[in-house]
Amino acid sequence: MSKNSEKTVEIFENAPIQKAVFVNIIPSVISMLMVLVYNLADTFFIGQTNNDAMVAAVSLATPAFLFFMAVGMLFGIGGTSLISRLLGQGREKDAKYTCSFCFWTGAVIGVIGMLIILFAVGPVSVMIGARPEKVGAETVGYVKEYLRIVAIGVPFLIVSNSFSNILRAEGKANKAMMGMILGNVANIILDPIMILGFGWNVAGAAVATVIGNILSALFYLWHYLSGKSMLSINPQYYRIRGGIAKGVMAIGIPASLNSILMSTSNVIINNLMSGYGKLAVAGLGVAMKVNMVAVMLLIGVGTGIQPLLGYNFGAGNKKRFFGVLRFSLILAVSLSVVMTVICYAGAGPMVNAFLTDEEAFGYGMQFARMFILSGPVLGVLFVMINAIQSMGAAVPSLILSISRQGLLFIPVLFLFHQLFHTAQTLVLAQPVTDYFAVALSILLMVVSYRKYFAQNGE
Repeated sequence: MSKNSEKTVEIFENAPIQKAVFVNIIPSVISMLMVLVYNLADTFFIGQTNNDAMVAAVSLATPAFLFFMAVGMLFGIGGTSLISRLLGQGREKDAKYTCSFCFWTGAVIGVIGMLIILFAVGPVSVMIGARPEKVGAETVGYVKEYLRIVAIGVPFLIVSNSFSNILRAEGKANKAMMGMILGNVANIILDPIMILGFGWNVAGAAVATVIGNILSALFYLWHYLSGKSMLSINPQYYRIRGGIAKGVMAIGIPASLNSILMSTSNVIINNLMSGYGKLAVAGLGVAMKVNMVAVMLLIGVGTGIQPLLGYNFGAGNKKRFFGVLRFSLILAVSLSVVMTVICYAGAGPMVNAFLTDEEAFGYGMQFARMFILSGPVLGVLFVMINAIQSMGAAVPSLILSISRQGLLFIPVLFLFHQLFHTAQTLVLAQPVTDYFAVALSILLMVVSYRKYFAQNGE
């Protein structure tokens, strides 16, 4: 057994449960919060221009960005799930095949995505809700400008988003965190320089984002090329057959579908909200970011424990699997309650940091407090999602992924729009949906736990 393998076994298999959970989730939580800060930075510094059309433009462009993050998640979550189970089974060479597959396939898709945006920025802008008759020609112009520049960073975005997850599969949560911090800190530092100092406005925000994505991707490349990993991105290990592609896609597609549907639902709600004017759209975008303070922290808890759960599932250690799950749920519920209180009470100052217009602030304040109504149960949802993914439970994972932001949210959104005809009720569709999603996740987890552990030889 290699030195790197021994470290993985010590963390995943032998360390006390509480220690193993915290060792994995703390870097993950920090990484997620850094992602949040980096997203907030763009909006904050754009807000300092006192141009609400620019704030609205960044909000409208977000779904396109989320789509490619979803592609990264496909390989990141799918790869992490498969690799952690393979390592638990002692199949280190197959884990290398999986890692190489995720890198090269993701990079190629990234290049294709970059070219699509660069050569079809007009249709892409229309698809995400940037129509002159609804949000104004000025806002549409800013959206196109932002997308053209961000497109250059798409391949790096996919690679960095993939490998910020995959590193955790081999017990390298701290290095995964460092890569995210590097890119995000660079973005935060460059935002005020390029947006305000150089006067580049939305173009400056986009350039800072691209540079941050490039730095993160290069950090992860350095890790694998330096020989410090038990995994590999060497093309000689590239495999599609032997269950590699199927294993990644079985969990990766459901995981990415959730993000794609989130992007799609954002496009839909942006289109519906644009009927109430650009100030409502700006308020919606900022409120979503305020809500993400709680959401990203809780996602960090869920993604942090997934490799730990996956390893013990692969090893057939039912007792440790359940112990990790139980402790993580207690922790997630506690954090959920605390973050709900913080986000509800602090909504005013947080929204005010981004919006200067009184009407836009009013929308943002109302929306932020509505979004957080599902805060107390969100921790359970994200832990259950990652627990299901860790077992390779493809069908339950697919059902849950297409339900929350698709089969549940979109119908509720249109129903509320038809019944109430107010901007506020559009926002309420999300917390209502979240409660249904939590109930569904618990049911699917119970079914998956019984079925997949039985198939795994327990």
